[in-house]
Amino acid sequence: MRILKYLLLLILLLFIGLSVFVSTQKANFDVVRSKVIKTPKATLYNYVNDLRNWETFGSWISEDKGIEFYYPLKTVGKGAYCSWEGNNSDGNLTTLFVKENDSISQKMISNGEESSVSWKFKDTIGGTKVTWTSKGKLDFKSKILAFFNGGINSTVGDTYEKSLANLDKTLDYEINTHTIKVNGIVARPGGFYLKQSIVCREKSVAKNLKILVPRMKNFFEKNNIVMNGKPFIIYNKYDRTNDLIGLSVCIPVKDSLHFSSGSDIEWADMKPYTAVKSTLTGDYSHTQKTWNATYNYIAKNKLVRNTSQQIIEVYVKGMEDVKQPSKWITEIYIPVYPKVIPKKPTYSRSSDSTSVSVTPTPTEVQTP
Repeated sequence: MRILKYLLLLILLLFIGLSVFVSTQKANFDVVRSKVIKTPKATLYNYVNDLRNWETFGSWISEDKGIEFYYPLKTVGKGAYCSWEGNNSDGNLTTLFVKENDSISQKMISNGEESSVSWKFKDTIGGTKVTWTSKGKLDFKSKILAFFNGGINSTVGDTYEKSLANLDKTLDYEINTHTIKVNGIVARPGGFYLKQSIVCREKSVAKNLKILVPRMKNFFEKNNIVMNGKPFIIYNKYDRTNDLIGLSVCIPVKDSLHFSSGSDIEWADMKPYTAVKSTLTGDYSHTQKTWNATYNYIAKNKLVRNTSQQIIEVYVKGMEDVKQPSKWITEIYIPVYPKVIPKKPTYSRSSDSTSVSVTPTPTEVQTP
């Protein structure tokens, strides 16, 4: 009995000693991890800047099978936000500041602990050097947990190292894996659609689309409008001299709709037309190569571009449908005139073997 008392006293003394030791440890932490990733700086920056992509590389996310993410309309750039709930963690992330292709500053709250998170991107030999920093202050409970897990620098640092390795692997495979197929001449159906139009520089197109497409979908949900197909983009203007692109973000609808004057959402009607269709399976960064393949097909087959109709990109399967960029599907339609193929004249011989009559036949129009 006396031995048991001594053991309990010893345990109590150890606990008190441990508590005193832990409480005297620094509460502030500053964790920094860097890695060279085999991806161009702009691609890497854009991928990290979109909070929807964090599910594909965050190691604490893949280790928590019950975790679920929640996204508002804005997930890119300053003001972007997301939150999560899981078996092992819950929290949220807010982007406070961005400098394009250079740096990102964020605030993260994980399991009640707030920290300042920053990213720095720098060109280097072999790709891009990315530096991920986390600064914050631990409460007493967190200091105890960190103590038994090797310290905060070890636990957070290990998470960052695994996440950066995942980011490298994800970008190397998911961004680069793609296929381009020129489907050929097709009949593109017409129909009603709603659109929101903007003019921006070419480098800002991808960023604006990530903002405008979800915004348009939210407009449909808020106003109980039924989508009659996948979102698509119409390119209205391409001013290479001034680096300006005019485009409209569109979503098909079944019926005609009318809006008050001054609304940035407009109703429009697209007429059916003939086009050369190409399909990109993979990340949007390969869109230009898909355009080039389509134009090469048009030139090779001596087709004529129909400038009275507009080029469109249809997002058949995107980020909201599947997280892996290698599985995204984008269709490109470049309008052309139906190809006219002259038929050979037919010959008929009269009863008089010395005379031959030629019957001209109309030209044949190639349609899909």
